[in-house]
Amino acid sequence: MLENLSVAIDQVLAVPVLAALAGGSLLGIIMGAIPGLGPGVAIAILLPVTFSLDPLSGITLLMGVYAGAWYGGAIPAILVNTPGTGVSVLTTYDGYPMTRAGEPQRALSLAYASSFFGGTFSVLVLIVAAPLLAAFAKKFGSADMAMAAALAMVLVITAHRGAELAAAATLCLGLFLGTIGLEGAYGSPRYTFGTTWLLGGIPLISIILGLFAMSQGFLLISKSGDKAVPVEMKRRLLGGFAEVLRYPKTLLRSSSFGVAMGILPGVGEFLAQFFSYSTARRGSKTPELFGKGAPEGIIASEAANNAVPAAALVPLLALGIPGEVLTAMMLAVFTVHNVDPGPALFAENGPFVSGLYLSLFLMNFVIVGILLFATRWIALVTRIDDRLLGIAILCFAMAGSYSANFRLTDPLIAAAFGLLGLALKRADIPLVPIILGLVLGPIFETRMRQAIGGNGGDLSVFIERPISLTLLTVMALLIGGSIIGRLRRRWA
Repeated sequence: MLENLSVAIDQVLAVPVLAALAGGSLLGIIMGAIPGLGPGVAIAILLPVTFSLDPLSGITLLMGVYAGAWYGGAIPAILVNTPGTGVSVLTTYDGYPMTRAGEPQRALSLAYASSFFGGTFSVLVLIVAAPLLAAFAKKFGSADMAMAAALAMVLVITAHRGAELAAAATLCLGLFLGTIGLEGAYGSPRYTFGTTWLLGGIPLISIILGLFAMSQGFLLISKSGDKAVPVEMKRRLLGGFAEVLRYPKTLLRSSSFGVAMGILPGVGEFLAQFFSYSTARRGSKTPELFGKGAPEGIIASEAANNAVPAAALVPLLALGIPGEVLTAMMLAVFTVHNVDPGPALFAENGPFVSGLYLSLFLMNFVIVGILLFATRWIALVTRIDDRLLGIAILCFAMAGSYSANFRLTDPLIAAAFGLLGLALKRADIPLVPIILGLVLGPIFETRMRQAIGGNGGDLSVFIERPISLTLLTVMALLIGGSIIGRLRRRWA
């Protein structure tokens, strides 16, 4: 144990990792504080950059952006009643009323303290849960892994409550895109239409940059209007770290919601935040204060959404299956560096895992340190013109897509998916299932072939194995529950 800790300290103290830790955290906070951006855009743009870094530095950089954005999203939500990220919506309910009451520092301090507790709690769960799940995953055969990938896809669909059909359609689009290129078993081309540049498939980087970065750039360019002026800030932001301790049940329960929802593929921050906020309100002694500046409301919202990032790494590290789109992007970093996440990761790359744990733990301290000293300056980014941001994002995305393979076709593909992403956003159709379908599809196809081929073509292998049968049962229950819920909403 001490040896692993010593190795982890040596790795994290390396200059590239420290730079990635500080730079990713600061960039994440800024991206979260700018309404309409969020971590997806920054991670998509930075993804080609991480390929030239070592795996630990690359993952640390992206995780810094991921975690920092959820902290930063609370700044405009509290100060100007505008969520910095999609998961900061519920923070506005009690954060902005507290600002209007003349207590912006108190609201921000509560948000930072709750986020810090949720983030560190999530890392501790990752350290304990990921090796246990990986040890259990060693019992998984090909049929079990195929059903695990299928379950992840079902969870992605059912998590989009009220938009299950749209999520299923975009997931199928992602599955189709994953089939383009040379087929794995026999090397025969599929859907390449006689071209050579599609033999390797549609580049994942171009799709990610198009759907998440360029689509947001197009959307921002089309916006106009005045910016809200943030409240003048002072430095007194430490009080919340003592105040949150008055609500230990809300703090622990909300963090647990975030961890549970983060581990489940396709669920994510918003559902964790919704359940956490609703539960906190029901269990509060003063539920009438919620929506009017209740400290418990801020704690429930921020602790839940900041507990998700590290927890979302559990299925990725233990099973090699990304739980949501941002960890799906991070899977590309593992792939480029020939690091295979899954049960063997902890035995074959123990030093990397130890270094990752320590960097994730320190990340929360770094982010809070930045926020305590720089919140009043970071709040100024809410004044940046949307159109200027949109142009910058488009330029970075085009450069990033070209630099991945140095092919002119890649930026064109990214632009095409950017327009597709813009159309889907305007139609309120989810984008996330496309990426997850693209990533999970090849895993599902490969494992299905191995399972069926190893059993002489007999499909009974999926019900003969206990793990596979259990996963199939869970899928059936989820699909059945989703259909019943949809029918009830239609008949209500």
